[in-house]
Amino acid sequence: MLFERIKRRGFLAGLGTLAAGAVAADPVGAQQPKVHEADRWVLGVKGSHRQLFDFNAHGGGLPLIHMHNFIETLKSVYQVPGSDISVVGTFYGGTVPLAWNDAMWAKYNAGAALGIEDPATKQPLVRNWFNRPAEGDPVFMNGYFRDANIASLHSRGATFLLCNNALRVWVSRLAGSGGNAAAIDAELRANLLPGVVVVPAMVVAFEVAHRHGLTYSRT
Repeated sequence: MLFERIKRRGFLAGLGTLAAGAVAADPVGAQQPKVHEADRWVLGVKGSHRQLFDFNAHGGGLPLIHMHNFIETLKSVYQVPGSDISVVGTFYGGTVPLAWNDAMWAKYNAGAALGIEDPATKQPLVRNWFNRPAEGDPVFMNGYFRDANIASLHSRGATFLLCNNALRVWVSRLAGSGGNAAAIDAELRANLLPGVVVVPAMVVAFEVAHRHGLTYSRT
């Protein structure tokens, strides 16, 4: 009888161990990744088709065309509803001014900084034609992909990340040796396009996107 009780206790203890192991192995619950306050943008990236497009050069709008084609091909060919598609674009390096509105392009000579000439005036471009191109603008493959503009992508749910470190470099450049860097910084942040989110560092944002299951495209 004593032997049988010992065996029974061992069996019950084993069941307890198995149950504890099953709970520990359960991926649901406490194992969900935490989101830092600076990374809350990722919570708004919904759907089964979620991709980050990494670009630090404007390429005449080509990176934005890739974002547009991702959305429209999934919708038209694969019959994926727009609500199930999310795209994220990146502004850093040479694409920081793409995050600014027209007033900032004119005030801070963004066209000259990027080497873009307005064909109508033969002067450096003083408006952000990547956001809202005018008829005849030689951008987005001479207008063939006009709907790839930033405003249109934003209306379809796109998120655009602006690297804080890269923005500070541009502020320092614009301030030069005698400008008010703090005032320029505040002005630029107050004049960002709708849908632009400032993140601490783009290199960290890439890791955040990966950790939360976004696919990646280098354009």
